[in-house]
Amino acid sequence: MSAGPTRQRLISVTLDEASIGHGTPDQEHERRIAIYDLVEINSFGVPDHAGGPYCLHVAMRDKKLLLDVRDESGAPVIAHLLSLTPFRRILRDYFMVCESYFAAIRTATPSQIEAIDMGRRGLHDEGAHLLSERLTGKIACDFDTARRLFTLLTALHWRG
Repeated sequence: MSAGPTRQRLISVTLDEASIGHGTPDQEHERRIAIYDLVEINSFGVPDHAGGPYCLHVAMRDKKLLLDVRDESGAPVIAHLLSLTPFRRILRDYFMVCESYFAAIRTATPSQIEAIDMGRRGLHDEGAHLLSERLTGKIACDFDTARRLFTLLTALHWRG
């Protein structure tokens, strides 16, 4: 069977509870939504690997994000450690804008809310571009999948 477009995708995403830990009910809800959205629609592959579909296990190792990619049967394909240092500013700014957005929903005009939301989406796109760049040569994904992966990253760091 050829590695066509339907094989170049994620069929499951799991989080390592031992290294990531449980969050608040709100955090857990955000994580479940992020995982659902990611698995539902994605384009995900490993360069020079004809396999797929893939299972992704996400963990933390030495303050780095571990993306453990396995094939459908659970056989290891690639494990990629991703430093989170380059994401610190974007995550900090993103959460600050999100706080402003949630505060604005209660009191601001629709145009003010829209302006804040545009800023939030811009930071989200910036995070997705950075993630794509950091995964180059290790994991291939389209921009929409990178956005969903960044959403998962924000869900892992969200403080509620």
